Amino acid sequence: MVTAVALNCTLKAGPAPSSTAKILTEVAAQLQSHGVATEIIRVVDYDVRPGVEKDMGEGDQWPVLREKLLAADILVFGTPTWMGHLSSVAARVLERLDAELSETDDQNRPILFGKVAVAAIIGNEDGAHKISADLFQALNDVGYSIPAQGVTYWNGEAMHSTDYNDLDDTPGQTAATNATVAANAAHLARLLQADNFPA
Repeated sequence: MVTAVALNCTLKAGPAPSSTAKILTEVAAQLQSHGVATEIIRVVDYDVRPGVEKDMGEGDQWPVLREKLLAADILVFGTPTWMGHLSSVAARVLERLDAELSETDDQNRPILFGKVAVAAIIGNEDGAHKISADLFQALNDVGYSIPAQGVTYWNGEAMHSTDYNDLDDTPGQTAATNATVAANAAHLARLLQADNFPA
């Protein structure tokens, strides 16, 4: 069975409404239509300490999230756009993933080889392409594989205040892209599950 973990890197603590949560829920539904069990986690609800180690000591809850990432075949990385960049919560997650550069499996491969990552990005102005470029560089560095068309996003008009969470319906192009991201992630995860990269 293929499994996924979706990290919601919103700045809003639960249960506050979150546009990032909305698009991750939509992507999760698409993944589930391909038989992928998906858990959504709001990172800000955990005490993730700053640093680049697997465990930053007493009170650090990153190890809880790390275990979920290591157990999942797919990571769905969700972030809002703030001032044209990914959120500070998302940046902290990438910093904590830096520890995986030195972790290997029993065949001496990077521990995240064989796992797939996709992105879901929300914002009121442009920034999704830059954010996905930054995200995919970092995620690929630590061992994740990125499928074709592995990002979905929605950006509202410049100088306006409409949030994705406020839309009555998901825009057709975003809904279609959500479906493509989920289908391609599930497909690649199954291929890698059956035949991982060589040692």
